[in-house]
Amino acid sequence: MDFYHQTGKMALGSRLRRLSERLTEDAAKLFVLYDVALDPKWFPVFYVLSHQATASITEIAQIIGHTHPSVSQIIKEMKKKGLVAIDKSAADARVSVASLTDAGKALLPNIETQYLDVTQAVESLLSETRHDLWKAIEEVEFLLTEKSFLTRVQEIRKVRERQQVEIIDYSPEFHDDFKRLNYEWIEQYFTLEDTDRHSLDYPDEKILKPGGHIFMARLNGEMVGACALIKRDDSTFELAKMAVTEPARGRGVGWLLGRAAIAEAQGLGAKTIYLESNTALEPAIKLYQKLGFRKIIGPPSPYARCNIQMELKLVADRE
Repeated sequence: MDFYHQTGKMALGSRLRRLSERLTEDAAKLFVLYDVALDPKWFPVFYVLSHQATASITEIAQIIGHTHPSVSQIIKEMKKKGLVAIDKSAADARVSVASLTDAGKALLPNIETQYLDVTQAVESLLSETRHDLWKAIEEVEFLLTEKSFLTRVQEIRKVRERQQVEIIDYSPEFHDDFKRLNYEWIEQYFTLEDTDRHSLDYPDEKILKPGGHIFMARLNGEMVGACALIKRDDSTFELAKMAVTEPARGRGVGWLLGRAAIAEAQGLGAKTIYLESNTALEPAIKLYQKLGFRKIIGPPSPYARCNIQMELKLVADRE
């Protein structure tokens, strides 16, 4: 027990496996005690076949929640012991169905008695616990069906990594990083255009002096992202030059940059933010949609690579 106290919930799977192994070990002894020639792992399949005349491997797998290969292997093992027969389905000759043989059915009287005694023993065990393990297992299984354990860990990891990202204002010392980050993604997917060069080479003149803003994202002392907010008129800003270096993607950097830009636009009294992108950049499009942007048909774009324009209305948010 010391190991599990030291590792805590990190070893949840190992602890459940140990409990399963302990119960499985006793289950094997119980089958011997009741003179039932079954391997404990065969029991779910045996139970299904004892309650219906025939069943396909796919059907059994769906009922007991096992994989098709797992059930197929169990059926083969049970057939080898003479407990199961395999035949073609009467409804569809392409489908094989399993059924209990006479030898398999001969186990039923003894196992019925075993069912009664084991059920009573389980109920007795649960009555001695403070918490109802059976209900807890059902609840956890339901929750994990709704959202897997892997997904839950990934979400927590993303929140932690997002908290490590700093969003800071642009200053001239970050000019090279601003260019580098944007050159990276543009040249990876498209061709750098003159409009890009003007904004990236002269951000002070093209973005900041007209009333815009640039945000930089810093992670562990390194600049990993950038985003510009370009003023078009008193009520409209453009979200542009958003870039996140590849090693930092998936950490919520783009989300943080986008939220910072939206908050800045709201503070400046903007009613609308629009952007131009390309549908080949699927993660970026999904991010913009998550931020609240919706597709529109806008004026002709100065960028050859643009094939989608999106807009976010801020009036409702401000009211």
